[in-house]
Amino acid sequence: MTNQDRRFRTPNKWKGGKSNRSDYKHQKPLYKPTSAPEHLGSTQVEQEDSDLLYGRHPVLSALENQRQLNRVWIIPHLRYDPRFHPLLLEAKAKGAVIDEVEPRRLNQITQGANHQGVAAQVAPYSYKDLGELIEEAKAKVQQPLLLVGDGITDPHNLGAIIRTAEALGAQGLVIPQRRAVGVTSAVMKVAAGALETFPIARVVNLSRALEELKAAGFWIYGTTAGYGKLLHTVEFTGPIALVIGSEGNGLSLLTQRCCDNLVSIPLQGKTPSLNASVATAITLYEVYRQRLPNLLYLNQPTENFLKKKSVDSITKCK
Repeated sequence: MTNQDRRFRTPNKWKGGKSNRSDYKHQKPLYKPTSAPEHLGSTQVEQEDSDLLYGRHPVLSALENQRQLNRVWIIPHLRYDPRFHPLLLEAKAKGAVIDEVEPRRLNQITQGANHQGVAAQVAPYSYKDLGELIEEAKAKVQQPLLLVGDGITDPHNLGAIIRTAEALGAQGLVIPQRRAVGVTSAVMKVAAGALETFPIARVVNLSRALEELKAAGFWIYGTTAGYGKLLHTVEFTGPIALVIGSEGNGLSLLTQRCCDNLVSIPLQGKTPSLNASVATAITLYEVYRQRLPNLLYLNQPTENFLKKKSVDSITKCK
């Protein structure tokens, strides 16, 4: 199917034929409910425009990637650590204020979070435009992989998803503006520096975003529990957008209608569903596993090099 053909796909026609949408009324969510808030608004615990970053790895990644920092709070002995000291000097030269403080002060600034002796005030996270995200993903690899979050409200889940997605080679994430968590300091902390190289687009209408991805040649795969094709039987080829549902309700009915295929992870135990970030990791690794033979890293030894090394070793033993 060409990219031109993809534009005329209808939500009700999948690879395997027409779907029976009445089945979704009794569909179980993929993820178990968590302690995430029922809605996100002015009453949420952490504002989405939070500019506080804490923890050694997140702050170090921000420094290494030359992110704009307004202020850095750091305990005295960590300031002169070889990993931090030269980067702090560079940040100071660019206008950042470096404050040596005691751990008690950091506890107050981070409200008792695990700051590991350092925190920083950074500019609010800059989201990508969806069109720009798509173009960048296509420019990086022949078979781009994007994630789409459908109403993920737990910042720890979102941070874990971002960290796993970046580690397994995904090119970016799409999240909605409403009824979903954005990039907060808790998300940055859990992502452990992955956000410095992992772009995120935030959209007003998720359904329209999925249609835009289809028009760009992406196949849309939604993750569900107890319905859809088994994960290991699906062949993930070409540009892919993997949609992850919310922690409590899974994929919305409208999002399901926008998907080309629904996939599920086969479970053997009595637990009916998985945590959102865990299910995402399993699904991402299956995509990565299928594409592994076609991957070649610059520092990966070639087959001829390995044969020569083996012969040299035998010669030395003689």
